[in-house]
Amino acid sequence: MVTESRRGIVPGVSEHPRRTILLATDSDTVRDEVEAALSEPGTTIARVRSGQEVLGAVHELQPDLVVLDLQIGNMGGVATCLGLRNEESFGRVDVQKVMILLDRVADVFLARRAGADGWLIKPLDALRLRRAAEAVLRGEQHTEGPEAPVLTPAE
Repeated sequence: MVTESRRGIVPGVSEHPRRTILLATDSDTVRDEVEAALSEPGTTIARVRSGQEVLGAVHELQPDLVVLDLQIGNMGGVATCLGLRNEESFGRVDVQKVMILLDRVADVFLARRAGADGWLIKPLDALRLRRAAEAVLRGEQHTEGPEAPVLTPAE
């Protein structure tokens, strides 16, 4: 089930672009942190509580950004990102801008291998989260942690 939060939308004011952010987390604390950092006029933050719900929500909402919590039920952020990238490769879904919220530095390897466009290492703060989201929305990669190269299985 997708739940939406719209804050600060003023009818007739179009100085802020309309955009939708899909957040996948089962943590109310993470939801509150993301909403506090990314809510602005014209922005809708939609939430799903499991990785299995993300693909359906992507089809329904066509979000500008997908934010995945690393730990979401039995299908975490990495598996969800891999699933989205797989669906993209078969043309079943448009290419998504994906950011993963990691629990520790050691998870950077997983986010990189999953094909995430950006990631942050918890604990989160509003300024870092906003900067990361804005970078990914502009089509840039935003990373934290070690900058080791990605090795493919053939290497």
